[in-house]
Amino acid sequence: MPSTQDNAACCKPFDPAPWQDKEHQWENKRFLKDAVLSFLHIPLNISGKITKNISLAEKAGALAEPPLMLMDEHSAWRSALLIEITKEIPGTEEVLISGTFLSKAFEGPYKNIPQWIREMEIFVTSRGKVARQLYFFYTTCPKCAKKYNKNYVVLIARV
Repeated sequence: MPSTQDNAACCKPFDPAPWQDKEHQWENKRFLKDAVLSFLHIPLNISGKITKNISLAEKAGALAEPPLMLMDEHSAWRSALLIEITKEIPGTEEVLISGTFLSKAFEGPYKNIPQWIREMEIFVTSRGKVARQLYFFYTTCPKCAKKYNKNYVVLIARV
């Protein structure tokens, strides 16, 4: 998320409709990958990682528009930041993600994430599927969420 003046929004307003109770097919969706340190699931160095990787992708002309940014939480202590890109960027770590995914958009404070995870599990089960992996799509930076008075988080389950 590019830096801007304090009063200007750096993130576009988020429309949850394309993500609400949807199924997606991804075939070799390309992401730039970087490690994020966490303390009890709270990312400690996320801002710097986002800034660094967005800059790398922009300089390479590879940043998807708008970029899908996912968090893949491995544990309470580390996560992977995944930023969608359109082409390979030499010298970086990348992953290709393929498969069937179910998504559900949520709105509210981050403290609701455990409740949202339970709701996502119910949604996936209601579709006759089993979640094999869960990604978190934080749709706006904290400043823009405050400006828009909406904090959307999309949970995306690989099924």
